[in-house]
Amino acid sequence: MISASASRDSAALQRAVGNDNDSRFRLRAGCVLILAAILFFARLGARALWSSEFRWAEIAREMLVTHNYFWPTINGHVYYDKPLGSYWLVIFSTPLTGGLNEAATRIPCAIAGLLAVAILMLLVRRLYDARTAILAGVILATSFSFVFFSRNASADVETLTGELAALLLFNHNEERGGGLWVVGLWLIMAATSLTKGLLGFALPLLVIGVYSCLRDGVVPFYEAISRGSLVERIRRLVERNRWFFNWYTVVAVALGGVVYYLPFQISSRLMGSEKGLQMVYRENVVRFFHPFDHRGPIYLYVYVVFGLMAPWSALLPAALVETHGLRRAGAEPARADRFALVYFWATFIFFTVSGSRRSYYILPILPAAAILVARTLAYPGESELRSMIARCLLTIGYAIVAFAAVAGIVLLIPAWAILPRPYDAFPPLPAEPAFIAFWLVSVAAVVYAIRKFSPARVAISMGAVAYLAMVYAFIFAMPAAEAYRGEKPFGYAVLNKIGGSTDRLVLFKTEGPLFYLNPPKPIPEFDRKQDLQDAIAKGSARWMIVRRRDMPKLDTPTAVELSEASYPWETDYNYRNKVVLVRVGSAP
Repeated sequence: MISASASRDSAALQRAVGNDNDSRFRLRAGCVLILAAILFFARLGARALWSSEFRWAEIAREMLVTHNYFWPTINGHVYYDKPLGSYWLVIFSTPLTGGLNEAATRIPCAIAGLLAVAILMLLVRRLYDARTAILAGVILATSFSFVFFSRNASADVETLTGELAALLLFNHNEERGGGLWVVGLWLIMAATSLTKGLLGFALPLLVIGVYSCLRDGVVPFYEAISRGSLVERIRRLVERNRWFFNWYTVVAVALGGVVYYLPFQISSRLMGSEKGLQMVYRENVVRFFHPFDHRGPIYLYVYVVFGLMAPWSALLPAALVETHGLRRAGAEPARADRFALVYFWATFIFFTVSGSRRSYYILPILPAAAILVARTLAYPGESELRSMIARCLLTIGYAIVAFAAVAGIVLLIPAWAILPRPYDAFPPLPAEPAFIAFWLVSVAAVVYAIRKFSPARVAISMGAVAYLAMVYAFIFAMPAAEAYRGEKPFGYAVLNKIGGSTDRLVLFKTEGPLFYLNPPKPIPEFDRKQDLQDAIAKGSARWMIVRRRDMPKLDTPTAVELSEASYPWETDYNYRNKVVLVRVGSAP
């Protein structure tokens, strides 16, 4: 018979071990977050705005100019393609950088990326263990597109982070059925949906609903809903989804709906327009079922996911084969594996079924893919459950990454020695000392894994290679490439040329460097030649920004005063797409 004293000693020992494990996990997770923060925040404002970043920066700028935070505009024209939340986050970031600039525009996504890594580690620790959790965090934090969008002004990483938060809350409470946590779940989804759209509701509900049905396996679920009366089948289905079928859901849906709807209602009252809700319907419902653009092929995401998750995607086939194989073998932890598989496949099918497909739309699949790869690499030892196919795929996947890492030294070869014209004029590789140092460490990591090949060594080697590659690409190479991007310098040169006032400046078929012009009011913008000529006749247009390709269409005396910089390696299409400043109606 065990004494009370021995029982107390045993309990104390277990608590001590648990506290030690918690401390080690927090320490390792903290290190991952510090390294991720360096990757996401270092030189965040060193690059000029790029592509769609312009929307977030310009909409936030015009909100600050007009003091109307419920009406998103670009050059005075309403642009309600996204809800207001992501623009507000940009505005909230301006005090951190002393004003609205590139860094302030990107900070919300960098913070969201860091939060996503932290939330994923907490979720995976609950599903599996601390080791798998740390590895999943490393994989997500060093996947190419995740780093890219964490350093890019958009709403994609913010949406992904909100979805992860909803899944973590569900996982923490799934055995409880109803409760106040359900209200929290719907509030998280509502706040997430205010950044990009209804995806913040749709994807978590889909993953949670499918998992709740299949968490004990496909066969038990089929048996439960295929026998008995209709009432009994419905009762079993409801029992598996107690998280939804409870009275708290009624309150939760109402509160979540109010939180989501309120900004649109305020916008409508202030501006007398239902444009916001109309765009919600167009961008979410119409785009899903009857797409009007971005009609990628149905197989688009089959290969796109490999680019988004690079370099870890090389191990994804092995992870999928192995995890599905483990489920057939009945290996534990069964529910955790089913959650990861449901998360991955439900997300993949959802975006594939959608009529509108674009490469980065499927970004929310990255956390699920990171879980699967981490599960495979953290699996203890070479068990008989690990199939020969999975082993071969793991070896092949790592070999591809190892070869790419070692072969990367060819980037030091001058462009003139290996590339045809006009690409032989490319500048030399930026930050060569950093590249060489990172390459040497990467080669050492490859040698470390090859000497005694195992999943654990593959994980360490891949982590080092991936992190160093991302650091070089985003912190060294891309900022250095800014010397060859002309839009920002062109915008400042235009302001200097026209005396700092945009009163007599007009735009023709382009908005040009609008953010960098920082106009106090919208600049007249023309798409039709006749409208432009009328403005010139009235004397309201002295300067014009236009693309080179559109200049022959003007039929108006003009003189080019400034041009966006061009470089020898650019094609004729790139050259013709450049913007120029012209003086209207007179010779230079």
